[in-house]
Amino acid sequence: MSFASIMKDKIRVLKSDGRKSNELKASVQKKGIYLMNSDFLVEPNDLIQRVMSNGGTETFKVIDPGFHEALGSRMPAHYQMQVQKLGLPEAEKAVQSITYNFSGANARVNNNSTDNSNNVVNINNDLAESIEALKAEINRLDLPLSEKENAIEVVSAIDAQCQSEKPSKVVVNALINSLPTAASIASIGSLIVSLLG
Repeated sequence: MSFASIMKDKIRVLKSDGRKSNELKASVQKKGIYLMNSDFLVEPNDLIQRVMSNGGTETFKVIDPGFHEALGSRMPAHYQMQVQKLGLPEAEKAVQSITYNFSGANARVNNNSTDNSNNVVNINNDLAESIEALKAEINRLDLPLSEKENAIEVVSAIDAQCQSEKPSKVVVNALINSLPTAASIASIGSLIVSLLG
């Protein structure tokens, strides 16, 4: 029986500096982890993550890497690691956390986790009030229902453009010019464009 045939577990070595090994075949036992691969340096306090077929992971802290040189052609260089299995709280604390930075209104990411984020949306109040005034003015005008609905859709597009990270004055101006012709709409539209900076 070859050593490769007993290496049924998939592990990753996580280094304290953030480096991570590729997936490696190993044998995870109650008293240790056997890795018949010496291509990746394993040191005390490194973390070993075992990826299980059921989707779960186990995390171990390396106490002693137990590196052994090759014995001729019979046994390649390998590790016989002494490890400490970490419970969920310890594993979460030990595994290096990653910070994601996103921008835009209500931007978020959940990566197999519970969303505990706080989202703060800063939209220019004057701009938001002007867009609401534009909607109100369109609803006030005596327009056929289909024209009114189309105009409200255009205002929604203006609102979306104004909330984007870099709103385009040209696009907003073109949208405003496509609205029904009325002095009040033109006046509110020019205010919106001027508020874009």
